[in-house]
Amino acid sequence: MTSATPRLKLVNIAKAFPGVQAVKNVSLEAYSHQILALVGENGAGKSTLMNIINGVVQPDSGSIILDGVEVHIDSPRRAQALGITMIHQELALIPELTVGQNMFLGREPSRAGGWIDWRELYHQAQQTLDRLGIAISARAKITELSIAERQLVEIARALSYQARLIALDEPTSSLTDRETDILFRLVRQLRAEGVALIYISHRMEEIFALADRIAVMRDGELISTGPATAFTPQRLVQLMVGRELQAVAMPPAQPRGEPVLRAINLHAGNEVRGVSLTLHRGEIVGMAGLVGAGRTNVARLLFGADRLDQGEIWFEGQPVRLRSPRDAIRLGIGFVTEDRKTQGLFLKQSVRNNAGAGLLERLARFGLVDFRSLTQQIGELTTRLRVRTPSLNQQVRNLSGGNQQKVIIARWLALQPKVLILDEPTRGVDVGAKAEIHALIRELAAQGMAILMISSELPEILAVSDRILVMREGRITAELTRSEATQDRIMQAAVGQG
Repeated sequence: MTSATPRLKLVNIAKAFPGVQAVKNVSLEAYSHQILALVGENGAGKSTLMNIINGVVQPDSGSIILDGVEVHIDSPRRAQALGITMIHQELALIPELTVGQNMFLGREPSRAGGWIDWRELYHQAQQTLDRLGIAISARAKITELSIAERQLVEIARALSYQARLIALDEPTSSLTDRETDILFRLVRQLRAEGVALIYISHRMEEIFALADRIAVMRDGELISTGPATAFTPQRLVQLMVGRELQAVAMPPAQPRGEPVLRAINLHAGNEVRGVSLTLHRGEIVGMAGLVGAGRTNVARLLFGADRLDQGEIWFEGQPVRLRSPRDAIRLGIGFVTEDRKTQGLFLKQSVRNNAGAGLLERLARFGLVDFRSLTQQIGELTTRLRVRTPSLNQQVRNLSGGNQQKVIIARWLALQPKVLILDEPTRGVDVGAKAEIHALIRELAAQGMAILMISSELPEILAVSDRILVMREGRITAELTRSEATQDRIMQAAVGQG
C-alpha cells in the first residue's frame, strides 16, 4: 500500500555545470511500495539528478525531503546513512575482495579490541543474500561471479544499509534474459517490502513490465509524470526526444562488394573454437548470441588485441598477421569496444583529444601537431554525428553515454577505416541516439565500409543487419540472411536448439 507521504520529495532542484544547465527546477516524488521509472535521452539530466540524491553532486538550489523531513546530503556516506543507495551501470565492487567484504566495506562489525569480527560479517552478509533469494556464497570472490551475480551483490549491499530508497541505473544492460528475470523478481520483492525504487532504463519493455509510475526528463527539465498506464511506448519516446521518432526503414539489400576481411578456422582458448567468417564491402553483418558465447573474443582477434592459437586472417585477398591493434589499424580496421569508459575513452581528456587521438601521428610534423587542422577535422565530424557538447574542449567524462559513444565513433571515422567492428554500439544509449547511430551505420555501409556489429538486442540485430551470424560456446551455429532471420530462429541457434 503506497503511503500518502512521499518517501523522497525533490522541490525545485537545479544544477548547472560549465556551459550547460543540467537540471532545471525539477520537482519529483518517489513513494514506498512503488517503482518509479525515470526515463529520458542521454544528457536529459537523469544521472545528475541521481547524483544529487546520492550526495555526489550538490544542487545549486532546491530542497530534498525524506519521509517528510528536509535533509542535506553532502556525500554518498551521508546518503547511505539516510537509507539512500545508488546502483550504477558501472559496478563499484572491488574484484579482489569477497562478497561479504564488499557488502560491509568500511563498516565491518568488530570485536573487543577493535578487531574485525569476520564470522559476524559473513553471517550478516549471508543472511541478507539468503533473505533476497540470491544463491551466492558470502565468501565467494567477486572475480568468481558473473556480471549478473555482481549486480545482485550490489543490490544485497544496498539492502545491508537498510535502504529506504534504491536507484538503479540501467541494471540489465549486461544481463541475459534469464538473469534479467532474476533481477525483476528481486526488484518486485523489494517493492513489496516497502522500499521505494527509482529505475532508470532505455528499454521500453522493462519500463512497462516494472513501473508503477513514470517520470520523463528532457534537456534537464521534468516534462511529464504519471501512472505507467497513462503512457504508451510511442508516447513515451515522443516525450523523451521532443518529437515523433520516425522509424528508419532498412533500404533494399544491395549487391555486396568483394570480400575485405576473411577469418578461417580461428581458435583461441575455450572462447573461440573454429570460427570462420567473411566481411564484404558495403555489408552489415550482425553477430548475435548469449553473453559468454565468444562474440567479443572474435572481435578482439580480428583487431589484433588477442593472440590466435590457430587459424588465418586475410585482408583484401592477402594473409595477414595481426600482432597488435596497431597492425589492424594500419590495415584499416577499427574497433568500437563494448566498455567505452574503461577501454575506449580518456575520460579526463577533451572531446577533441579523444576523437582526434588516432590523427595525432598523421598530423605531426617534426614532433609538432597541427592543432588547427585537428580542430577543424574533429569539429566537422562531431557536427556530422550530432555530438552534444558545449565545446570541443569539454572533458569527455562530462558528456552523456550516447555522446561519448559518438565521440569514439568519430575517432574511427577520422581514420577512414575499411572495416569497422562495433561491439554493443548502443549499450546504455537512449532511443534518439540509438536511431542516429543506426542511421550512421547504414550510411557507412552504403559508402562501402564493411561492418561487423555485435549486439545482445535482437530487435537491433534484425533492424540493421544484412546478414546475421549466431554464436554459441565459441562457435558459429547459424548464418541467416535478412529474409530468413527471426527472433525465434536466432534464439534457437543461440541456445543450441537450432
